[in-house]
Formats: sequence, C-alpha cells, structure tokens
Amino acid sequence: MRVMTTIHKSLLTLLLGLIGLLLLFPIVITFTNSLMTGGELLINYGTIGKLTEVTATGADTFVNLKWLPDKVTLAQYGELLVYSPNYLLLFWNSAGLVVPIILGQTAVAAMAAYAFAKLSFRGRDSLFLVYLLTMLMPFQVTLVPNYIMADKLGLLHTSGAVILPGIFAAFGVFMLRQFMLHIPYAYIEAAKMDGAGHLRIFLTVIVPMVKPGLAALVVLLFVDYWNMVEQPLIFIDDPFKQPLSVFLSRLSGEWDTVFAASMLYMAPMVLLFLYAETYFIEGVQLSGIKG
Repeated sequence: MRVMTTIHKSLLTLLLGLIGLLLLFPIVITFTNSLMTGGELLINYGTIGKLTEVTATGADTFVNLKWLPDKVTLAQYGELLVYSPNYLLLFWNSAGLVVPIILGQTAVAAMAAYAFAKLSFRGRDSLFLVYLLTMLMPFQVTLVPNYIMADKLGLLHTSGAVILPGIFAAFGVFMLRQFMLHIPYAYIEAAKMDGAGHLRIFLTVIVPMVKPGLAALVVLLFVDYWNMVEQPLIFIDDPFKQPLSVFLSRLSGEWDTVFAASMLYMAPMVLLFLYAETYFIEGVQLSGIKG
C-alpha cells in the first residue's frame, strides 16, 4: 500500500512538473528570442503571415522555434529604453492607470467586504447578490452605460473614464468578503468591549488579519488591468495617453523589437508574483476561490 502511494505521488509530481514546464514555455521562448538578432528571428519566423505565398512556391512552411540564440544581443532593449521614448511614455501611462485602480479598488472593496461579511443590515444578502450579478457580466454588457456615464461626467477620452469603473468593480468585494467570513466574530466582540467603533475595528482588527487576501487581490488586479485593451481603446482616443497593452497589440515591424517589448511588458507581472507568491497562494486558499 505504501509503495502504491509513493508511485502515485511520484506520477502526480511528474505530471505537475510537465504541466509547469508547458506553462513556462512561452515565457522562456519570449526571453531567449528577445536576445536574438533581427536577422536570426527573420529566418525563424519570416514565414508567419506569408504561409499562403510560401506554400504556393512549395517551400518549407514550418516555423523554427529556437531555444538559444546564435548571437546574444541587447541592442533591441537599448532601442526601446533609450532611443524610443514612446515605449517608456506608454509604460508610465499603464502605471498611471493601474496603480490608482489597484489602490482605489482595494480600499473600496475592503470596506464593502467588511460590511457584507460582519455587519447586519436589511437587504444585505440581496445587495450582495446584485454585486455578484455585476461581476458575472462581461465588459461588453456594461460598455455602453460606462461610456454614457463617462461622457456625462466629462471624463470621456481621459484616464478617469478607465480608472473610475475599475475602482468600483465587484470582484474585490466578493473575494475579500469570502476571506473575512473566516474571521471569528469573537475578535470583533472583544474590540467592541474595549470601546472600539467600526472604523477602529476595521483598521486595527480586520485589515491586519486579511493581509494575505489583500496581497492576493493586488496581484490579481495588477494582472487583469495591466493587460486591459478594450477599456483604454474605447475610452481614450489619444494614442499617446493609451497604455502599453494597446501599443503591444499594434506593434509590428522588427521581430527583435517585438520580443524585447513583450519581455519588458511581462517583467512587472512576473516580479510582482514572485515577490508576493506566499501571500497570494495563502490568500486565494483562504478566500475559497478555486482557479
């Protein structure tokens, strides 16, 4: 029996390892290809977009995926970071959109989640159901109302048209409420006996206990809004005010620049996840959310 258990664990570990390698494959390929010269990348991927023409001539139509470059170069990174000011401008545009959304939604969601999880008031469950319904709606359903509201408020074609809907999104409320449900009510009762009000209870009791949940929420929000394309594309018409995600969706030209830009775009998400990995895993587990 013990031997079968060991074999089962070994096979499961092997399977999970293979899945992990498969998921890492695009990141590794992007990184190694970002170190190749433009000529080498053209040889490897030059047939993409021309498959019909190449097939008609009877030539090889396979794309050559190479792990290691023949010649390592960082010229494309210098082109993006030094000689191409538009890339850094749009990078800071992305930061200017994502950071306020994360800070705002985290604050609003934490307070709303505390009310839904620990306060008793008439219509609480019905109101929370409305929150869930708005969370289940895809972006396309709320696009027209958000566009009209942004126009009425004079925010259309500004960053506020993207930031405000992001701050008041429902996902953070749902996630933190699930996390706060695990906090025993005895802590709140003890704080009330010491004369603490709801604000003090929230700041000194609830917030310190939900730090893993807050960290998990920050990571999820960063990944979601760092990759947004539809919202800024619709609400912001000035290409120099749009985020980096829109720029990458339009990027074409030299293959080495494309891979280098993709790697730089990916780096903040990878670094944030590595930094907050422990809190993220703990927060997702305790919130009851399953991927």
